[in-house]
Amino acid sequence: MRLCSVLVVTALVAGGACSTGPGESPTADDPVAPEPGVVGGGSNDVRLTSILSISSPIALAMRSGDDTAFYLAQQSGRVVRVRNGDVTGTVLNISDLVSCCGERGLLGITFSPNGRRLYVNYTDNGGDTNVAWFRMDGRRAVRGSRTLLLEVNQPYENHNGGDIHLNPADGLLYIALGDGGGQDDPSGNGQDKGSLLGKILRIDPRSGGPYRNPSSNPFVDGPGRNEILHYGLRNPWRFSIDPETQAMWIADVGQNQWEEINRIPSSVVGANLGWDRMEGLHAHEGSEPSNHRRPIHEYSHSRGGCAITGGYVMHDRRLPSLEDVYVFSDFCDGTIRTLRRRDGRWVGGSLGISASQVSSFGVGPGGRLFVLSLAGRVYRIDPA
Repeated sequence: MRLCSVLVVTALVAGGACSTGPGESPTADDPVAPEPGVVGGGSNDVRLTSILSISSPIALAMRSGDDTAFYLAQQSGRVVRVRNGDVTGTVLNISDLVSCCGERGLLGITFSPNGRRLYVNYTDNGGDTNVAWFRMDGRRAVRGSRTLLLEVNQPYENHNGGDIHLNPADGLLYIALGDGGGQDDPSGNGQDKGSLLGKILRIDPRSGGPYRNPSSNPFVDGPGRNEILHYGLRNPWRFSIDPETQAMWIADVGQNQWEEINRIPSSVVGANLGWDRMEGLHAHEGSEPSNHRRPIHEYSHSRGGCAITGGYVMHDRRLPSLEDVYVFSDFCDGTIRTLRRRDGRWVGGSLGISASQVSSFGVGPGGRLFVLSLAGRVYRIDPA
């Protein structure tokens, strides 16, 4: 979110401008152009259940072999295990290694498919992005086992991205990085394939060295960094991979006016998502790139939001009416929003529920969707 005066003490995810003043062409996968988002159409089928009160919850992950609990990252640098609404213990504390807060901190966690490694994405004491892993011993991470995979210089304090996912389907690690901050991407990192900033990266951490680059990455042995999967992002604050379709959903925080959602099928690599030439579906600095993959959804700040918080596609058997519906929010208005396919179009709506300062979502036991509030709460979306 942007560092406007009203958010300066809680700003986390956008770090954009405070001035007043997204994109995919029709394909077989998405056969029609997107229409403007509509906030509304609230449902009485769901409610938010408060599960836990805890300081600065920022990311949630499940671990194989521990299916009745979930693991929660706090922005200050701590990871805890939560079961039945109670914190059962501290898994890892690296608060002395982490610069916090604002848009910095421990920003993402994920586990290897076998649960033996905990991967973390955080900003270090110099403000740079560190992606590392720790060996798990029972329910605790062995701090002395820290292995650094990737370190990326961050020129400004904002736009760190920070989300991270290990996809069980391919065993690869996916990493989101913002454009490096400032305003209007001053170094042009989003469109620069020689920079890791403003990108989704994909690496294989299973090699004997720090990692290797999958041969299927689009710029392996070509012009561009080998780690890059997709580029042209401003601050991808939360992405997810739908386990049913393997499509990637990326919520990219806008600069002045537009928030956007990108859906990228697993068969597509090297997508140019437009920034900084585009903000959503709108020209920003220059003209639209010829290879711009347009977002499937955008919404304007005039509707009350200002910084999108990406979510997940729902697969909760208790809520069949939400099957295959993408659920997300906005840090500024807290509305729990939806995006669903209807009559060949992506249509935005609302669940009619909201929370304060929504920082993230996470899928927990039983496929239930949890909502994390930077105000200090973890909620679960339940049937009404």
